[in-house]
Amino acid sequence: MAGGNHTVVYLSEQVVVLISCALSFLGSTLIILTYFIWPDLRTTPRRLLVYLSVSDWMSAVSYGFGVWRVFGTDSLECVVQGAISTFANTSSFFWTVAIAVYLYIFIVRSSQRVADSLVLFFHIISWGIPLAITTAAVSLNKIGYDASEVSVGWCWVSIHAPDRVLWMLLTGKIWEFLAYLTLPVLYILIKRHIHIAHAALSEYRPILANRPQSQSFSSMADMKLTLIPIIFITLRIWSTVRFILLLADSPARQNPVLVTLHGIGNTSQGAANCIMFVLLTKPIRTRLCTTLCCCSKCRAEQAQHSHDDPHRLLPGQDTATQREEDSPGRVRTDR
Repeated sequence: MAGGNHTVVYLSEQVVVLISCALSFLGSTLIILTYFIWPDLRTTPRRLLVYLSVSDWMSAVSYGFGVWRVFGTDSLECVVQGAISTFANTSSFFWTVAIAVYLYIFIVRSSQRVADSLVLFFHIISWGIPLAITTAAVSLNKIGYDASEVSVGWCWVSIHAPDRVLWMLLTGKIWEFLAYLTLPVLYILIKRHIHIAHAALSEYRPILANRPQSQSFSSMADMKLTLIPIIFITLRIWSTVRFILLLADSPARQNPVLVTLHGIGNTSQGAANCIMFVLLTKPIRTRLCTTLCCCSKCRAEQAQHSHDDPHRLLPGQDTATQREEDSPGRVRTDR
Protein backbone atom coordinates (compact mmCIF):
# COMPACT_ATOMS: atom_id res chain seq x y z
CA MET A 1 0.00 0.00 0.00
CA ALA A 2 2.76 2.44 0.84
CA GLY A 3 6.43 2.43 1.16
CA GLY A 4 8.24 4.30 3.93
CA ASN A 5 6.77 7.77 4.37
CA HIS A 6 4.97 7.75 1.03
CA THR A 7 1.20 7.25 0.80
CA VAL A 8 -0.05 5.77 -2.46
CA VAL A 9 -3.08 7.52 -3.97
CA TYR A 10 -5.07 4.99 -5.97
CA LEU A 11 -7.04 5.77 -9.11
CA SER A 12 -10.36 5.12 -7.37
CA GLU A 13 -9.43 7.65 -4.70
CA GLN A 14 -8.49 10.17 -7.37
CA VAL A 15 -11.83 9.78 -9.15
CA VAL A 16 -13.88 10.16 -5.96
CA VAL A 17 -11.96 13.22 -4.78
CA LEU A 18 -12.07 14.83 -8.23
CA ILE A 19 -15.86 14.43 -8.25
CA SER A 20 -15.95 16.07 -4.82
CA CYS A 21 -13.82 18.94 -6.15
CA ALA A 22 -16.14 19.38 -9.13
CA LEU A 23 -19.24 19.49 -6.90
CA SER A 24 -17.59 22.01 -4.59
CA PHE A 25 -16.55 24.12 -7.58
CA LEU A 26 -20.11 24.13 -8.91
CA GLY A 27 -21.60 24.79 -5.48
CA SER A 28 -19.32 27.73 -4.76
CA THR A 29 -19.96 29.14 -8.22
CA LEU A 30 -23.73 28.88 -7.72
CA ILE A 31 -23.56 30.75 -4.40
CA ILE A 32 -21.54 33.55 -6.01
CA LEU A 33 -23.82 33.77 -9.06
CA THR A 34 -27.06 33.91 -7.06
CA TYR A 35 -25.62 36.78 -5.03
CA PHE A 36 -24.89 38.86 -8.14
CA ILE A 37 -27.98 37.87 -10.12
CA TRP A 38 -30.54 38.91 -7.47
CA PRO A 39 -29.65 42.25 -5.82
CA ASP A 40 -32.33 41.92 -3.12
CA LEU A 41 -30.44 38.94 -1.69
CA ARG A 42 -27.29 40.96 -1.08
CA THR A 43 -27.44 41.01 2.72
CA THR A 44 -24.29 41.23 4.79
CA PRO A 45 -24.41 37.59 5.98
CA ARG A 46 -24.79 36.38 2.39
CA ARG A 47 -21.96 38.68 1.31
CA LEU A 48 -19.76 37.02 3.92
CA LEU A 49 -20.89 33.68 2.53
CA VAL A 50 -19.74 34.82 -0.92
CA TYR A 51 -16.27 35.59 0.47
CA LEU A 52 -16.21 32.12 2.02
CA SER A 53 -17.31 30.66 -1.32
CA VAL A 54 -14.44 32.43 -3.10
CA SER A 55 -12.03 30.65 -0.73
CA ASP A 56 -13.81 27.33 -1.25
CA TRP A 57 -13.76 27.89 -5.02
CA MET A 58 -9.99 28.39 -4.98
CA SER A 59 -9.60 25.34 -2.72
CA ALA A 60 -11.64 23.16 -5.08
CA VAL A 61 -9.64 24.26 -8.12
CA SER A 62 -6.21 23.90 -6.48
CA TYR A 63 -7.02 20.61 -4.75
CA GLY A 64 -8.54 19.27 -7.96
CA PHE A 65 -5.37 20.11 -9.89
CA GLY A 66 -3.25 18.45 -7.21
CA VAL A 67 -5.36 15.28 -7.12
CA TRP A 68 -5.34 15.11 -10.90
CA ARG A 69 -1.55 15.44 -11.06
CA VAL A 70 -0.67 13.47 -7.89
CA PHE A 71 2.71 15.14 -7.52
CA GLY A 72 5.64 12.82 -6.92
CA THR A 73 8.38 15.38 -6.42
CA ASP A 74 9.05 19.07 -5.83
CA SER A 75 8.35 21.31 -8.80
CA LEU A 76 7.21 24.84 -9.56
CA GLU A 77 3.67 23.59 -10.24
CA CYS A 78 3.71 21.74 -6.92
CA VAL A 79 4.75 24.85 -5.00
CA VAL A 80 2.17 27.07 -6.76
CA GLN A 81 -0.63 24.56 -6.17
CA GLY A 82 0.42 24.09 -2.55
CA ALA A 83 0.57 27.84 -1.95
CA ILE A 84 -2.88 28.48 -3.43
CA SER A 85 -4.52 25.62 -1.54
CA THR A 86 -2.80 26.67 1.70
CA PHE A 87 -4.01 30.25 1.36
CA ALA A 88 -7.54 29.27 0.30
CA ASN A 89 -7.95 26.55 2.93
CA THR A 90 -6.75 28.77 5.78
CA SER A 91 -8.90 31.65 4.54
CA SER A 92 -11.91 29.32 4.49
CA PHE A 93 -11.41 28.58 8.20
CA PHE A 94 -11.33 32.27 9.04
CA TRP A 95 -14.40 33.17 6.97
CA THR A 96 -16.36 30.26 8.47
CA VAL A 97 -15.66 31.56 11.96
CA ALA A 98 -16.25 35.16 10.84
CA ILE A 99 -19.79 34.31 9.73
CA ALA A 100 -20.48 32.69 13.08
CA VAL A 101 -19.13 35.75 14.94
CA TYR A 102 -21.23 38.09 12.80
CA LEU A 103 -24.42 36.09 13.42
CA TYR A 104 -23.66 35.92 17.15
CA ILE A 105 -23.27 39.71 17.47
CA PHE A 106 -26.20 40.43 15.15
CA ILE A 107 -28.65 37.97 16.79
CA VAL A 108 -27.52 37.50 20.39
CA ARG A 109 -26.10 40.99 21.03
CA SER A 110 -28.81 42.58 18.83
CA SER A 111 -26.35 45.03 17.34
CA GLN A 112 -26.32 45.19 13.57
CA ARG A 113 -24.17 48.33 13.64
CA VAL A 114 -21.40 46.58 15.58
CA ALA A 115 -21.71 43.46 13.44
CA ASP A 116 -21.43 45.45 10.20
CA SER A 117 -18.48 47.40 11.54
CA LEU A 118 -16.57 44.13 11.90
CA VAL A 119 -16.71 43.30 8.19
CA LEU A 120 -13.54 45.27 7.43
CA PHE A 121 -11.83 43.55 10.34
CA PHE A 122 -12.97 40.19 8.93
CA HIS A 123 -11.34 41.06 5.60
CA ILE A 124 -8.05 41.98 7.23
CA ILE A 125 -7.96 38.79 9.28
CA SER A 126 -9.44 36.32 6.79
CA TRP A 127 -7.32 37.42 3.84
CA GLY A 128 -4.34 39.00 5.59
CA ILE A 129 -3.28 36.24 7.98
CA PRO A 130 -3.49 33.42 5.38
CA LEU A 131 -1.59 35.57 2.89
CA ALA A 132 1.14 36.38 5.41
CA ILE A 133 1.48 32.73 6.49
CA THR A 134 1.53 31.45 2.91
CA THR A 135 4.06 34.07 1.82
CA ALA A 136 6.34 33.19 4.72
CA ALA A 137 6.03 29.47 4.01
CA VAL A 138 6.86 29.88 0.32
CA SER A 139 9.74 32.28 1.05
CA LEU A 140 11.27 29.80 3.48
CA ASN A 141 10.79 26.86 1.07
CA LYS A 142 8.32 25.12 3.37
CA ILE A 143 5.72 24.43 0.67
CA GLY A 144 6.35 21.46 -1.59
CA TYR A 145 5.98 17.74 -2.09
CA ASP A 146 4.63 16.07 1.05
CA ALA A 147 4.28 12.45 -0.17
CA SER A 148 0.51 12.61 0.58
CA GLU A 149 1.27 12.11 4.26
CA VAL A 150 -1.49 14.54 5.25
CA SER A 151 -2.90 15.20 1.80
CA VAL A 152 -4.37 13.28 -1.12
CA GLY A 153 -2.03 13.88 -4.03
CA TRP A 154 -1.76 17.64 -3.62
CA CYS A 155 1.26 19.53 -2.27
CA TRP A 156 1.36 21.12 1.15
CA VAL A 157 4.21 21.38 3.69
CA SER A 158 7.35 19.79 2.27
CA ILE A 159 8.19 16.38 3.66
CA HIS A 160 11.85 17.43 3.67
CA ALA A 161 11.28 20.36 6.05
CA PRO A 162 12.75 19.46 9.48
CA ASP A 163 10.14 21.61 11.24
CA ARG A 164 7.23 20.46 9.04
CA VAL A 165 4.92 19.74 11.98
CA LEU A 166 5.23 23.35 13.12
CA TRP A 167 4.42 24.60 9.61
CA MET A 168 1.52 22.18 9.29
CA LEU A 169 0.09 23.80 12.40
CA LEU A 170 0.73 27.34 11.15
CA THR A 171 -0.60 26.72 7.64
CA GLY A 172 -3.84 25.07 8.68
CA LYS A 173 -4.10 22.74 11.62
CA ILE A 174 -4.03 25.25 14.46
CA TRP A 175 -6.79 27.27 12.79
CA GLU A 176 -8.74 24.09 12.17
CA PHE A 177 -8.54 23.19 15.87
CA LEU A 178 -9.69 26.68 16.86
CA ALA A 179 -12.65 26.40 14.48
CA TYR A 180 -13.60 23.08 16.08
CA LEU A 181 -13.84 24.85 19.45
CA THR A 182 -15.31 28.18 18.33
CA LEU A 183 -18.09 27.17 15.94
CA PRO A 184 -20.06 24.85 18.26
CA VAL A 185 -19.94 27.38 21.11
CA LEU A 186 -21.13 30.30 18.98
CA TYR A 187 -23.92 28.40 17.27
CA ILE A 188 -25.12 26.89 20.56
CA LEU A 189 -25.33 30.39 22.02
CA ILE A 190 -27.22 31.61 18.94
CA LYS A 191 -29.66 28.69 19.09
CA ARG A 192 -30.22 29.22 22.80
CA HIS A 193 -30.97 32.90 22.27
CA ILE A 194 -33.41 32.16 19.45
CA HIS A 195 -35.23 29.54 21.51
CA ILE A 196 -35.60 31.95 24.42
CA ALA A 197 -36.87 34.67 22.07
CA HIS A 198 -39.38 32.28 20.50
CA ALA A 199 -40.62 31.23 23.92
CA ALA A 200 -41.25 34.85 24.89
CA LEU A 201 -42.86 35.56 21.54
CA SER A 202 -45.21 32.59 21.83
CA GLU A 203 -46.30 33.78 25.26
CA TYR A 204 -47.33 37.25 24.09
CA ARG A 205 -48.21 36.51 20.46
CA PRO A 206 -49.69 33.02 20.37
CA ILE A 207 -51.33 33.57 16.99
CA LEU A 208 -48.02 34.17 15.22
CA ALA A 209 -46.35 31.35 17.11
CA ASN A 210 -48.93 28.87 15.88
CA ARG A 211 -48.71 29.82 12.21
CA PRO A 212 -47.47 26.82 10.17
CA GLN A 213 -45.30 29.02 7.92
CA SER A 214 -43.61 30.62 10.93
CA GLN A 215 -42.94 27.18 12.37
CA SER A 216 -41.47 25.91 9.11
CA PHE A 217 -39.14 28.92 8.79
CA SER A 218 -37.95 28.68 12.40
CA SER A 219 -37.43 24.92 12.17
CA MET A 220 -35.38 25.34 8.98
CA ALA A 221 -33.24 28.05 10.59
CA ASP A 222 -32.82 25.89 13.68
CA MET A 223 -31.75 22.95 11.54
CA LYS A 224 -29.15 25.05 9.73
CA LEU A 225 -27.73 26.38 12.98
CA THR A 226 -27.35 22.79 14.12
CA LEU A 227 -25.90 21.50 10.86
CA ILE A 228 -23.28 24.21 10.24
CA PRO A 229 -20.80 23.16 12.96
CA ILE A 230 -21.70 19.47 12.61
CA ILE A 231 -21.03 19.45 8.87
CA PHE A 232 -17.82 21.45 9.26
CA ILE A 233 -16.44 19.05 11.87
CA THR A 234 -17.65 15.97 9.98
CA LEU A 235 -15.89 17.08 6.80
CA ARG A 236 -12.66 18.23 8.42
CA ILE A 237 -12.16 15.60 11.10
CA TRP A 238 -10.54 13.09 8.73
CA SER A 239 -7.61 15.37 7.93
CA THR A 240 -7.21 15.98 11.66
CA VAL A 241 -7.18 12.22 12.32
CA ARG A 242 -4.47 11.71 9.71
CA PHE A 243 -2.46 14.57 11.22
CA ILE A 244 -2.66 13.00 14.67
CA LEU A 245 -1.69 9.61 13.22
CA LEU A 246 1.28 11.30 11.56
CA LEU A 247 2.38 12.71 14.91
CA ALA A 248 2.08 9.20 16.36
CA ASP A 249 3.98 7.80 13.34
CA SER A 250 1.15 5.32 12.78
CA PRO A 251 0.86 3.56 9.40
CA ALA A 252 -2.93 3.76 9.78
CA ARG A 253 -2.76 7.24 8.23
CA GLN A 254 -2.14 5.49 4.88
CA ASN A 255 -5.38 3.49 5.03
CA PRO A 256 -7.20 3.94 1.67
CA VAL A 257 -10.60 4.53 3.32
CA LEU A 258 -9.18 7.21 5.60
CA VAL A 259 -7.32 8.80 2.69
CA THR A 260 -10.53 8.90 0.63
CA LEU A 261 -12.55 10.41 3.48
CA HIS A 262 -9.81 13.00 3.96
CA GLY A 263 -9.95 13.91 0.28
CA ILE A 264 -13.73 14.19 0.25
CA GLY A 265 -13.86 16.20 3.47
CA ASN A 266 -11.24 18.74 2.47
CA THR A 267 -12.86 19.41 -0.90
CA SER A 268 -16.60 19.35 -0.09
CA GLN A 269 -17.10 22.58 1.86
CA GLY A 270 -18.34 24.51 -1.17
CA ALA A 271 -20.85 21.81 -2.05
CA ALA A 272 -22.07 21.59 1.56
CA ASN A 273 -22.56 25.37 1.77
CA CYS A 274 -24.47 25.32 -1.52
CA ILE A 275 -26.83 22.65 -0.22
CA MET A 276 -27.50 24.53 3.03
CA PHE A 277 -27.66 28.12 1.79
CA VAL A 278 -29.02 27.68 -1.74
CA LEU A 279 -30.86 24.39 -2.17
CA LEU A 280 -32.29 24.41 1.37
CA THR A 281 -33.11 28.11 1.31
CA LYS A 282 -36.66 28.35 -0.02
CA PRO A 283 -36.59 31.85 -1.62
CA ILE A 284 -33.42 31.07 -3.56
CA ARG A 285 -34.51 27.54 -4.41
CA THR A 286 -37.83 28.86 -5.73
CA ARG A 287 -36.08 31.44 -7.91
CA LEU A 288 -33.69 28.86 -9.29
CA CYS A 289 -36.52 26.48 -10.11
CA THR A 290 -38.47 29.30 -11.76
CA THR A 291 -35.44 30.34 -13.82
CA LEU A 292 -34.70 26.77 -14.90
CA CYS A 293 -38.36 26.10 -15.74
CA CYS A 294 -38.56 29.33 -17.77
CA CYS A 295 -35.43 28.41 -19.71
CA SER A 296 -36.78 24.93 -20.41
CA LYS A 297 -40.14 26.36 -21.42
CA CYS A 298 -38.51 28.89 -23.78
CA ARG A 299 -36.45 26.17 -25.43
CA ALA A 300 -39.55 23.99 -25.83
CA GLU A 301 -41.51 26.89 -27.33
CA GLN A 302 -38.70 27.68 -29.76
CA ALA A 303 -38.49 24.05 -30.83
CA GLN A 304 -42.26 23.89 -31.27
CA HIS A 305 -42.25 27.14 -33.25
CA SER A 306 -39.51 25.83 -35.54
CA HIS A 307 -41.40 22.59 -36.07
CA ASP A 308 -44.69 24.32 -36.84
CA ASP A 309 -43.26 26.96 -39.21
CA PRO A 310 -43.26 25.49 -42.78
CA HIS A 311 -41.88 28.68 -44.29
CA ARG A 312 -38.65 28.76 -42.31
CA LEU A 313 -35.57 28.51 -44.53
CA LEU A 314 -33.42 25.49 -43.89
CA PRO A 315 -29.63 25.85 -43.70
CA GLY A 316 -28.35 26.20 -47.26
CA GLN A 317 -31.80 26.75 -48.75
CA ASP A 318 -32.13 29.92 -50.85
CA THR A 319 -35.14 32.14 -51.34
CA ALA A 320 -35.73 30.89 -54.90
CA THR A 321 -36.21 27.36 -53.67
CA GLN A 322 -38.54 28.62 -50.98
CA ARG A 323 -40.68 30.49 -53.57
CA GLU A 324 -40.83 27.40 -55.78
CA GLU A 325 -42.12 25.33 -52.87
CA ASP A 326 -44.77 27.98 -52.15
CA SER A 327 -45.97 28.20 -55.82
CA PRO A 328 -49.72 27.88 -56.66
CA GLY A 329 -49.08 24.48 -58.25
CA ARG A 330 -47.87 23.18 -54.92
CA VAL A 331 -50.96 24.57 -53.24
CA ARG A 332 -53.30 22.95 -55.79
CA THR A 333 -51.51 19.62 -55.35
CA ASP A 334 -52.03 19.79 -51.61
CA ARG A 335 -55.70 20.33 -52.16
